[in-house]
Amino acid sequence: MIAASGHGWGLAVFPLGAAIIATVFGARLLTRYAKRRRPYEGVWAVALLMYAAASFAMFLGVVRGWTPADYRVYWLLGAVLNVPYLFAGEVFLLTGRAVARGFLILLVAATAIAVPVVSNADLRPGALANRLPLGKDVFLRATPYRLAQFYSIPAYFLLLGALVWSVWKMRGRPELRDRAVGTFAIAMGATLVAIGSGIGAAFHVVPLFSVSLAAGVAVMFAGFLRAGRRRQPAR
Repeated sequence: MIAASGHGWGLAVFPLGAAIIATVFGARLLTRYAKRRRPYEGVWAVALLMYAAASFAMFLGVVRGWTPADYRVYWLLGAVLNVPYLFAGEVFLLTGRAVARGFLILLVAATAIAVPVVSNADLRPGALANRLPLGKDVFLRATPYRLAQFYSIPAYFLLLGALVWSVWKMRGRPELRDRAVGTFAIAMGATLVAIGSGIGAAFHVVPLFSVSLAAGVAVMFAGFLRAGRRRQPAR
């Protein structure tokens, strides 16, 4: 059942752009992982494909009206699981393999809890008529809404702290300048999404929310490309 007739392409084009960028980003990470078998690239690929699916679900919800299925995908993969998986990739990058694998096991267990909670949660169909329905209004019970707070907020601050720490460790090393700049851009992109989506959702400013999705993932993609740039050896 479609909750509303849609709210126009003017707002929907940005989450669609975010979905396209995140899909290209995730596919590139998967290609790199297939060649080099670096675990952090594989986990980040999963996170970016989650981002793409959540953004596309938002695109559908805005352009033609939200359905319960659209909202569950958007909430589960975007609001609840996306940031923890981004942080899991950072754990693989910055810590030992044993620590990272232990964290990933915990995250998979947390995912196994979140999937049925969101998939089976009762919704208020009337709340889906809004352009950007809030979780606290859509879910009849607080648990699915609280999952986003319990999972994403701590993971975001840990992710941001790890990225800033990485940039600090690379300071004063010209050979790591591209990686430092790229890592900083990834942190700024994640922050842009967090602030834009948080303010946009809290105050029902849908244009801010939509634009931040596309702009944030574009900045993160640019940072990834910069961080992976190969420096030419000095003559």
